[in-house]
Amino acid sequence: MSNNQKVALITGANRNIGFETARQLGQRSITVVIAARILSSAEEAVSKLKAEGIDAFPVKLDVTSAQDRDTVANTINERYGKLDILINNAGVDAPDGIFTPKTIDTSEEELQTVFAANLFGVIALTRSLLPLLKKSDAGRIVNVSSKLGSFARQSAPNSEIAAMKAFSYNASKAALNMFTIHLAAELQGTNIKVNSAQPGWVKTELGGEHAPMEIADGARTSVDLALIGPDGPNGRFLHRGEELPW
Repeated sequence: MSNNQKVALITGANRNIGFETARQLGQRSITVVIAARILSSAEEAVSKLKAEGIDAFPVKLDVTSAQDRDTVANTINERYGKLDILINNAGVDAPDGIFTPKTIDTSEEELQTVFAANLFGVIALTRSLLPLLKKSDAGRIVNVSSKLGSFARQSAPNSEIAAMKAFSYNASKAALNMFTIHLAAELQGTNIKVNSAQPGWVKTELGGEHAPMEIADGARTSVDLALIGPDGPNGRFLHRGEELPW
């Protein structure tokens, strides 16, 4: 592989927005590493992408597993020697869904489970892969977040998301956004840019059939942020080029 060939790792890339993100990056001649919690799921996704002429490679990755994270970092290092794009797409919903308001009754177990996938795993994986991203001429980290984690919109009584008060999920995405801000500031002056992406309300199992956006459109923001140039945004929260309030 040429050193000019870009390599992207997408977590939760075996289906829905993650898979479509990988497809769109692969269509731009980027090598995509397909991460899924079950290796056979990653392999199945890779088969579909290869059938479209996309250079793809499967890895088993549960972001909450230290062993998986270390193995993936070693695999990417040995196979490619660098990483250009990390898209932290994998995550979990609140057990009762985002349309079931629950705050004081949220159990510690639920908070630990949701934060483990949506925040702690993201931080740990990013830490493991940062040395490889630093070897890139233009490292890009995209944290797939949600406007449900926006303090501005959650606190506005007339907001379109005012009724969506699933505390564990919303708080995990708010914390993920804070990670974006802090890491972007820490890496200021390097070749790495870090941003949060809001995919939008998309027709997935989470979004439901009444969602206005197709999966292909939901992947666009992550893809755009993965490909920004040196003058592109850093430490921002965006949806389709529009900056969102924290």
